[in-house]
Amino acid sequence: MVVDSRFSLADFSLGHKNYLASHIPGAVFADLNLDLASPHIPGVTGRHPLPPVEQAAALFSRLGIAPGVQVVAYDDLGGALAAVRTWWMLRWLGHEAVAVLDGGWQAWQRLNYPVRSGEETRSPRLFVPHPRPELIATAADVEAHRLDPAYRILDARAHERYRGENETIDPVAGHIPGAISAPYATNLNPDGTFCTPDQLRQRYQALLGDMPAQNTISYCGSGVTSIHNLLAMLNAGLGEGKLYVGSWSEWITDSSRPIATGASAGYAV
Repeated sequence: MVVDSRFSLADFSLGHKNYLASHIPGAVFADLNLDLASPHIPGVTGRHPLPPVEQAAALFSRLGIAPGVQVVAYDDLGGALAAVRTWWMLRWLGHEAVAVLDGGWQAWQRLNYPVRSGEETRSPRLFVPHPRPELIATAADVEAHRLDPAYRILDARAHERYRGENETIDPVAGHIPGAISAPYATNLNPDGTFCTPDQLRQRYQALLGDMPAQNTISYCGSGVTSIHNLLAMLNAGLGEGKLYVGSWSEWITDSSRPIATGASAGYAV
């Protein structure tokens, strides 16, 4: 099955509008805010907290996902927004038959493949979750490991947001001290497709050295685009890292947590 996960941070309704206008035939729609996250509680949570396991399982049951169903998620941002969130949430709940469409909606259009309009649904099926808590890092985990030489904390936002410049989304600018700047966009070719596994392997080996992927924690602004780095590492054959779901938008809700600005010793260009 195919899941259309297009979403715009500038207009929360735009993804569904675009889906209704034109989508991959047979695709169902999953909304980042309404389906793939719990409500944001300002000053308490990050901007896209994970839904409870039972709620996520009910969503995937409604979409028609069950054992033996291969899922492909796509968006129009190189997989960097809700497509990777769909991918990661299914893996978090034990469903490994899931992929992200390389190149997303734009690649589908470039190839002149068929499209369809209107809302589509599939028959509900029973999704039984098997949570994998080892894929999640909490703020306490990040604090414990951010200066630990046996771990790497990767910041998936653009370099300027890492440095504390041009912050237009979150109320506090900067990054988690000890984190390495590793923008997710570096995983992509100019046409929005992923770099080759060899290219990705070289990139992440330069960032991590001999560090195993399970000792990496990826974060971004709200715990969504940071998943792009986890997918890239897995695609490179380096294993599966951890996601700090709350990310920067949760980190800054506690004024006792340290922040840094500018480039650090771990800054990656």
